[in-house]
Amino acid sequence: MSTTRGPISQFMERNYLHFNAAAMMDAAKGYETHLDEGGKMMITLAGAMSTAELGISLAEMIRQDKVAIISCTGANLEEDIMNLVAHSHYKRVPNYRDLSPQDEWDLLENHYNRVTDTCIPEEEAFRRLQKHIHKIWKDADDAGERYFPHEYMYKMLLSGDLEQYYEIDPKNSWMLAAAEKNLPIVVPGWEDSTMGNIFASYVMKSEIKATTMKSGIEYMGWLANWYIANSDGKGIGFFQIGGGIAGDFPICVVPMLYQDMEMENIPFWSYFCQISDSTTSYGSYSGAVPNEKITWGKLDIHTPKFIVESDATIVAPLMFAWILKM
Repeated sequence: MSTTRGPISQFMERNYLHFNAAAMMDAAKGYETHLDEGGKMMITLAGAMSTAELGISLAEMIRQDKVAIISCTGANLEEDIMNLVAHSHYKRVPNYRDLSPQDEWDLLENHYNRVTDTCIPEEEAFRRLQKHIHKIWKDADDAGERYFPHEYMYKMLLSGDLEQYYEIDPKNSWMLAAAEKNLPIVVPGWEDSTMGNIFASYVMKSEIKATTMKSGIEYMGWLANWYIANSDGKGIGFFQIGGGIAGDFPICVVPMLYQDMEMENIPFWSYFCQISDSTTSYGSYSGAVPNEKITWGKLDIHTPKFIVESDATIVAPLMFAWILKM
């Protein structure tokens, strides 16, 4: 057992020897090896990982250059910032499985939006961000400028305007860590997030032009160019938390470059790990085993492939702790 590691890693090495625990250890060691050999890593965030406060461990991964790029849903993009500015107003509902439809309605009436056991406060979270992000959108619109969704969020964070509201230690915000490093992010399907809905409402009211926000197609083009520029040597690994569009969108960049751009020497993703509680099923992307991705031109036969069928809120912080030698 390595003595250079902290107590969490030593506990993991001693106890996590079989089944999903062993798969997690293999995947974490594979991630570490990939970085040690000069590779880069993409992390994809599905679900409500920001509301689950993944920032506590992910922010340090970003600061220590263990992540080269992130793909996330619009919800994860905004909910980390909401937690940063409204944490004390969140409401935890540990007995959420027992709630009746009337209980759920009462939460809505009190402006609480529930994510499993945690309710996000509308006024302190959504509306607080809306006030500041609207000005940034409008300024860009008036100046004829266009940016990606995450770039507007970065502008808001780096302006310092939100510091007056901080309710957690800012070192635990992954979005703030990412903004400070100008970490590349792609946000497929951003329109279905709360801020995406709000932006759409301004477009419908003719207050802001739709083109002021760069599109998903532009994200794909940007990602393709980033992949070309960064995939030499050991290449780029793919660490997928959950399933859905956060994972499916970016992983498709490789077959797109190979098949549609006819770049026959483009490297495959050079590491793959998915943490998912979606069991292998019929036709679902989240439930597809990694080998299926070989047939789509995403992974090579020899790409190290790992799947950990477990709860990402448990597994991801442990894997990050291993990689950070905690």
